[in-house]
Amino acid sequence: MTDSDHTTGTPPPPREWPAPADSPSALDALRAWLAGRSDLGWVAVWVLGLTAVWLWNAAFLNAPAFALLQQAFLNSMGAGIVAVAGTLVLGWGTAVTLDLLHRREMKGLHLLLTFLLNLLRSLPQMIGILIGYVVLTVLIAHDIIREPGLQVAWTALLISLVTFTELVDVILERIEHYRRSDFYNALLVSGMREARIVNVEILWTNSLAHILHKLIQTFGMAIFLQASIDFIVSVGLSTDVSLSNFPATLGNLLATIDSKQDILAISVLFDDFSYITTLPFRHAQGLSVAFLIIFTLYCVYRLGNALVKRYHL
Repeated sequence: MTDSDHTTGTPPPPREWPAPADSPSALDALRAWLAGRSDLGWVAVWVLGLTAVWLWNAAFLNAPAFALLQQAFLNSMGAGIVAVAGTLVLGWGTAVTLDLLHRREMKGLHLLLTFLLNLLRSLPQMIGILIGYVVLTVLIAHDIIREPGLQVAWTALLISLVTFTELVDVILERIEHYRRSDFYNALLVSGMREARIVNVEILWTNSLAHILHKLIQTFGMAIFLQASIDFIVSVGLSTDVSLSNFPATLGNLLATIDSKQDILAISVLFDDFSYITTLPFRHAQGLSVAFLIIFTLYCVYRLGNALVKRYHL
C-alpha cells in the first residue's frame, strides 16, 4: 500500500488469481495419444471388424460352415505370418550378404547373386506361385505332402520367394544411405565391427520403421496372392488333386458353390432392394469370406500409410 492510499483512504484493488487450469480427462488423454498413433488405431479397427464378423457368424451361420470359415481364416492369416517371417529372413540375409561381398570386393560372387535376384524379379509373382502350386500338386498326388499345415507352409514360403527381393532393395538402400554419412565412419573409427554397424546400428536401431513398413506390405500382398491363387486352382490341377485336398483358405472357400451363390445373390438388390435385410442372414458365408479378404487388405493398406506419416518414411 502506497502513501497516497493512506492519505486518500482508497483500498487497494483486489488481487486477481489465475483461473485453475482444467486437468485433461482420461478420455481426452486417450484421444490425444491415439491421434499420434493412427497405426494402432487401424489395428484396433481390424480387430473390431473381425470380432463383429465372428459374432455375426456364430449367431447365424450353421456350425459346420462356421467351423470351416474359422479354419480358412486361420490358415490364411497363418500363411501370411509365415510369408512375412520368410521374407524377413531371406531379405535380411541376402541384403547383408550382398553388402559383405561388395565390401570385400568379391565381384564374381556379387555379380552372380545379383544376376539371380534380377532373374527372380523378372518372373511375375503369379507365375512363380503357380509353378510352386504345380509342384505341390504333384507332391500331394504322390502322398509326399499330406499334412494341411505343411501345405500352408509351402504356399507361404512360395510367397516369400517372390516377395523378399523388395525387402532386399529396402535394406540395401538404408545401408548405402548411412554409409555415405559421417555416422558410419564415426562408428568405424570407434572400433566397432562392420557387421554390428550394419545389422544393429543401421538396420535395427535406425531403419526398423522402414523394414516394418515393408513387412506390413508383404503381409497384405501374401493375403492377396494366396486368395487369388487358391481361387484360381480351386478346381484342382489334376484328377488326383481337387479342392478337397487343399487346406481350407479364404481363397478356395470363396470358390465353393455356396460362396459363389452368396456373392451372386447381391444382384437381387437391383430388382428388390428390400432383400438387403435378408442378404446378411441367408448368405452369410460367402459375404463373410469376401468381406474378410477386402477388409483385411484395406486395413493393411491404411496401416502402412499411417506408418509412413508417423515416421516420415
